[in-house]
Amino acid sequence: MAEANLPETARITISLNGIEITLSVQSFDLLIDVLRNALSLKGTKRSCDVEVCGACTVLVDGLPVSSCTTLAVDVDGRSVTTIEGLAAGDQLSRVQQAFVDHAALQCGFCTPGMVLATTALLATNAAPSEAEIRHFLSGNICRCTGYVKILEAVKSLV
Repeated sequence: MAEANLPETARITISLNGIEITLSVQSFDLLIDVLRNALSLKGTKRSCDVEVCGACTVLVDGLPVSSCTTLAVDVDGRSVTTIEGLAAGDQLSRVQQAFVDHAALQCGFCTPGMVLATTALLATNAAPSEAEIRHFLSGNICRCTGYVKILEAVKSLV
């Protein structure tokens, strides 16, 4: 069997939370590890590592993706938004504020993924029905709230 000659490192350029950055990554580095370890953006949470819980959700070109299964090299040339990129200084985004106003969080572990998924939903559908909200957020698991407050927060934005 022939061995593949994959590059050990790659230089990637991304727009991260609106700021263009270039960095070297290993060819096998996951986006979540680059965000959390190399860039110290701890809002993206590691949980399942198999793309089923939504805690690691980030937006790539405005769409929600699981950073725990996305290679960092695959976001080269793209826009990546983390929970840290939603607020403008001390001013929370309207989605973040709705989650606070409706007490749509308890431990907060799932909150970044829920907020980013909601942000993506509202960017593509400004007036989703309750069924559409439930469907869109179905990939995000919350172990604390029972989803009622989360649903209320999202519905308040419609």
